[in-house]
Amino acid sequence: YYGAATYGKDDKYAAVIKLISEIYHLHKGRYGYRRIRLELKRKGYNLNGKTVLRLMGVCGLKSKVRPKKFRSYKGDVGRIAPNIMRRDFSAEAPNRKWVTDITQFTLLGQRCYLSTVMDLFNQEIVAYTISSSCSLKLVTTMLKKAFSTVKDLKGLMLHSDQGWHYQHANYRRMLSARGVLQSMSRKGNCLDNAVMENFFGHLSEFFSNSKKSFFQIAKIPIESRHKKGDRQKLTDRLSLHSITIKHFHRATCRFALV
Repeated sequence: YYGAATYGKDDKYAAVIKLISEIYHLHKGRYGYRRIRLELKRKGYNLNGKTVLRLMGVCGLKSKVRPKKFRSYKGDVGRIAPNIMRRDFSAEAPNRKWVTDITQFTLLGQRCYLSTVMDLFNQEIVAYTISSSCSLKLVTTMLKKAFSTVKDLKGLMLHSDQGWHYQHANYRRMLSARGVLQSMSRKGNCLDNAVMENFFGHLSEFFSNSKKSFFQIAKIPIESRHKKGDRQKLTDRLSLHSITIKHFHRATCRFALV
């Protein structure tokens, strides 16, 4: 009966299916149904997530699986700091809580490592370094870059996992010299540093589809990738679609100081 009643009628989702396919291929298969639903909502199509998932199934579209995460843990090779962060990833002002981590990518058969520092106030990348070797210099260089962006580090907490870089005496000495409080995740608990884990998960989708070499990627500012489609969550929450993260950072800094 229902088949006969709808026979010859236009599919009401025809335009939506075409748009879903365009969004999916525009982002090279990195978007799942949740983010595609947000894009559809921005374009005036307010659909249920299950409907979007079903329509993606009709088109044979499925988001790509993220690569496995790199782990730098090598046991107790130095001093372990307590977990002071305790999964409280909110910050009332800039430069109060930073999180850091290292991840690994393979680009055109060449392995490279990325170390970043993120400010939890607005999820802005403060500093980063990219290298073909996972040495201590990768982390210490990044730390020097991050410290050079802020004059007063009093009251700052820097959270990481228990990787050997963060247990090293030189790393701890650099934090102590600037009065930075060190915090570490519990052993084998990635949720204690969930913000950085989530950021690397989205960023890995960008690298996994890249046809550029390590040396080409190293020249692309991480901030430009941080502000693209894979990092629109801050904009989505605040509905500030017309400004960049740095503009928001300046505005909120002024507000925090009032």
